[in-house]
Amino acid sequence: MRKKLLLKKNALRTKRKRRVRGKISGTAEMPRVTVFKSNRHFYAQAIDDTKAVTLAYADGAKLGVRANKEGAAEVAKAFSEALKAKGIEKVVLDRNGYKYHGVVASFADTLRENGIKL
Repeated sequence: MRKKLLLKKNALRTKRKRRVRGKISGTAEMPRVTVFKSNRHFYAQAIDDTKAVTLAYADGAKLGVRANKEGAAEVAKAFSEALKAKGIEKVVLDRNGYKYHGVVASFADTLRENGIKL
């Protein structure tokens, strides 16, 4: 029973992910910032969809932080520094099927505090 529940949750997240991705796209001037959270770590990357390249990324595992609000804030600080080094000030947030709540909201708020416009 538990396996069926997990499969259903993942299928619903994939459905939300596709619905959101159909509406947004990233460019070199305004890349798409996608997030991924596992039970242990939090990851973010800026993607230029026109060329299909990653412009900047931040890895919570390499920073040694957990996937909680404080860890997401640390990832956002490192990520905003990487974006500023590339000269990027505006981005589009792709929440990757996750709710804009908790860890994802903390990440977005910290990006805004560090000068990145969403």
